[in-house]
Amino acid sequence: MNNSTKVKEIRIRRLLVTAKSLFPNAGCELDFKNVYELSVAVILSAQTTDPSVNKVTPEVFKAYPDPDHLAQAELVSLENMIKTIGLYHTKAKHLIEFAKEVVKNFDGEIPHDFDQLQTLPGVGRKTANVIVSVGFNQPGLAVDTHVLRVSQRFGIVSNDADPLLVEKTLKNALDESEWGDAHHALLFFGRYHCTARKPKCESCPLNQECRYKKMNP
Repeated sequence: MNNSTKVKEIRIRRLLVTAKSLFPNAGCELDFKNVYELSVAVILSAQTTDPSVNKVTPEVFKAYPDPDHLAQAELVSLENMIKTIGLYHTKAKHLIEFAKEVVKNFDGEIPHDFDQLQTLPGVGRKTANVIVSVGFNQPGLAVDTHVLRVSQRFGIVSNDADPLLVEKTLKNALDESEWGDAHHALLFFGRYHCTARKPKCESCPLNQECRYKKMNP
């Protein structure tokens, strides 16, 4: 292990310890009862807040309780149920196509394999990581805008790094058993503390080591 890698791992550990101390109960804030409902909720959550998703999913789950029902949904009907959230037209199309693929290729069961999940409409790396981690309790570390922002500000990656590099960097530094908790801890840290606008720098235990704080004294 070279010196830069060791320094990076120390930074990741310090960031995680701080995030977990501030948010010891960090976890998934989407409402769901099974892996199918989780998958639908995560697809809907792209570029939208979890509370806004939780407002529309009860009606969606009641009308379409499983992939078989969702695969037969009328686009306009589904759109009307989710029109209060962003990108609802695209998300409605993806959900119906997602359900059709699950029924056709996986006998109506959400696959637990990371690569198979990514073959489904509306499912990228972030969504697949959430499904395997939260839904199947398997190693997964999703990188959303909050995890990306925190990783950039704390110097774990460069300011122009993409989510894939962040994911690989964090996974390489942590044991697989830590991935899920790390995702939620960093997500909460970014969502509620190291926010995009007006981050709580003055009360942050890491403000003396933060790249963002140094550039915005």
